[in-house]
Amino acid sequence: MAGYRFLTTWLLDAPREAVWEAIHEVERWPDWWRGVERVEKLAHGDEDGIGAVYAHCWRSIVPYPVHFRVTVERVERPRLIAARAEGELAGTGVWRLYDGAGTAVTYDWRVRTTRPWMNAVAPVARPVFAWNHHVVMRRGGEGLAGLLGTTLLARS
Repeated sequence: MAGYRFLTTWLLDAPREAVWEAIHEVERWPDWWRGVERVEKLAHGDEDGIGAVYAHCWRSIVPYPVHFRVTVERVERPRLIAARAEGELAGTGVWRLYDGAGTAVTYDWRVRTTRPWMNAVAPVARPVFAWNHHVVMRRGGEGLAGLLGTTLLARS
């Protein structure tokens, strides 16, 4: 399997609580995050969302939908959400939110592809898959800023 690690940072001119609520409401991501086609809650989890399971379908510039399930494993409101992914992408994702003049958000996505064709083309397609991921994340930061009626001050 081909492995990938991406670290995304967004700096938003918005209070951490508002950013937290938008990120924590996973089922609403398709409303504001271009590239997230569908999110369906399969299991609710506890009062913080630990144990919640979501089925995701994403599509970006690469014209292939990616399907995976995410199980929330850790929540520290309003600072951290950690989850495990299974399906066409398998691995972990960790959201961290930092309070300051605005809100800094990092997303650490460590996944591997599980589809045989993705693994077969990985040696030559890795730069395309990485570029596609960065496009999706840029759209997420822009969409989140739009949802909150604020400015995305920086992204990486």
